[in-house]
Amino acid sequence: MNLEIITPGKELFKGEATLVQLPGLDGLFEILNNHAPLISALKAGKVKITDAQEQTQFFDIRGGVVEVLNNKVLVLAE
Repeated sequence: MNLEIITPGKELFKGEATLVQLPGLDGLFEILNNHAPLISALKAGKVKITDAQEQTQFFDIRGGVVEVLNNKVLVLAE
């Protein structure tokens, strides 16, 4: 799936990912390939990404919103 993580100041990540774990308001949740459409608010925490090369990366965010649609994940983070 195509993933973009954008903050007001810069783009943190743009590329292919096989797994994205996000800090939702009610707890952690994961998005995998072909996930159903979704819009959710995010709280402060770590975003975990497993990229196409099976490398794991972590990014700290202070909240935001995620949109999942047609195998594209867009995270607008603070």
